[in-house]
Amino acid sequence: MDLVTPLLEAYDRHVRPSEHTDMEDGVHVEPDGPVVRVVGKRQGFVSSPRDVSGVDDLDALIARQRDFYAARGEAVEWKTRAHDLPADLPNRLLAAGFVPDEKETVMVGAAADFAAESALPDGVRIRRTDADADMHRIAAMNAHVWGPDILSWLAPNLISRKRHLIVFVAEADGEVVSAGWLNTKQDKEFIGMFGGTTLPRWRGRGIYRALVATRARLAVELGVRYLWVDASDDSRPILERLGFTPVVTTTPYIWSPK
Repeated sequence: MDLVTPLLEAYDRHVRPSEHTDMEDGVHVEPDGPVVRVVGKRQGFVSSPRDVSGVDDLDALIARQRDFYAARGEAVEWKTRAHDLPADLPNRLLAAGFVPDEKETVMVGAAADFAAESALPDGVRIRRTDADADMHRIAAMNAHVWGPDILSWLAPNLISRKRHLIVFVAEADGEVVSAGWLNTKQDKEFIGMFGGTTLPRWRGRGIYRALVATRARLAVELGVRYLWVDASDDSRPILERLGFTPVVTTTPYIWSPK
C-alpha cells in the first residue's frame, strides 16, 4: 500500500499544501527551509514536503521546530506519511523527543463514485447547517465519544472556519448522533472529508455511509474530483467497502512541553 502510486503522487501535490494554506482566523504560517510552521492553533503544526533528505542538517531543523514551540509553551505535531524521505525521519523525530500518536490510513476515491443515495434508519435525518449552536452540539456529541477535552476547541474551530466548511448533522429525535463536513477552501482536485464520529448506539446502521454519500453528492456539484479521508481503524473498513482506496498510512509525531 505504501508504494508511491500516481494517486499518491497526486495526493502529495494537492493535499500537503492545504496544511499551511487552509487556516482559521488568528492563525499564521512561518516558513523555515522546506517546512512551514503553523502558529496560533490549539497546538503547533509542522507541514513538510514528502522529501526533506536534502536538508544540510535535518536534525537541527527538527530541533528548531521543537524549540520554537517550546518557547511558546505549546505542543507541536509533525505529520508524517509512510513514504516520506528520508526513511529514518521517524527515528530522528523520536530522538528529538517527539512521540508517535495513532496511525491512520489516507483513503482516496472519486467523488462521483460515492454520490448515490444511501438509506438512513427510521427517524434519522441529515441536514446542512452553519448555525453556531449546531457547532456546539457537534462538539458535545464528539465529547461523548472522545472525552471532554474536545469541548475546548472543536466548536470554536468549526465556527471560525465555517465560511469554508459545509457541515452536515445527522439527527434522531433532535439529538445529534453523527456529523461530518467538507472543506471547500482546499484544492478542488482533492477535498477532505472530516468528522464522521457517530454515537456508539447508532453505529452499524448506515449513518456514516449516508454522510459520506451526502458530502459526495455536494462535492460532485462543486466540481470536485477526489475525496480523501484520514481514516481511523474503525472507519477504514467502511470506506474500503464503499470503494475508497488506501494510498498510504500517516502518523502524527507529537512533542509536548514537560
